[in-house]
Amino acid sequence: MMEGAISDLKISGIESSAKKVGDRISGLSLPDASGKIVSVDQLIVSGPVIAIFYRGGWCPYCNLELRAWQSHLDELKKLGATLVAISPQTPDNSLSTKEKNEIAFTVLSDSDLVATNLFGIAFTLSPELVELYGKIGNNLPEVNGNGKWILPIPATFVMDQGGVIQYAHVEADYRDRAEPSDVLDAVKAIKSR
Repeated sequence: MMEGAISDLKISGIESSAKKVGDRISGLSLPDASGKIVSVDQLIVSGPVIAIFYRGGWCPYCNLELRAWQSHLDELKKLGATLVAISPQTPDNSLSTKEKNEIAFTVLSDSDLVATNLFGIAFTLSPELVELYGKIGNNLPEVNGNGKWILPIPATFVMDQGGVIQYAHVEADYRDRAEPSDVLDAVKAIKSR
């Protein structure tokens, strides 16, 4: 069933309709895991921002990705970059994910799907996936606090200090994530300008 869902997402064109290198992002503010509003515009003032979109703390691939990024956090800080992870979970559920994975970087809550829609990576789960998720006890409308069966496809974007995307990895297959080395190279390229 999951392979079919991935295939359907790829056919939908979501990957090609998402934000791309050269697109500009501005005016985005989201609550962090403690409920404090974080402005991406303010973050980029001090250096490049890496925005990682993940499905939620219930996703084992997402948890592995978050832990992998934690191991690169010192290197990113040395480069003057800020790392944020964004999911549609409520701030409380984002806090649980942050604590469970021992994450020191900012985790933002996108329950209203503002960022997910802005970056063009939102999709509605098929009735078959809704049924499957229900059977395994994954009630996304409750976890995300928005009453919707909508998720982002996993994606990673690197924005420069002008808010322009300099790197984008958008993949309908939830198992395929950006390679940290590629993201670090993108940050280094921004810093070398």
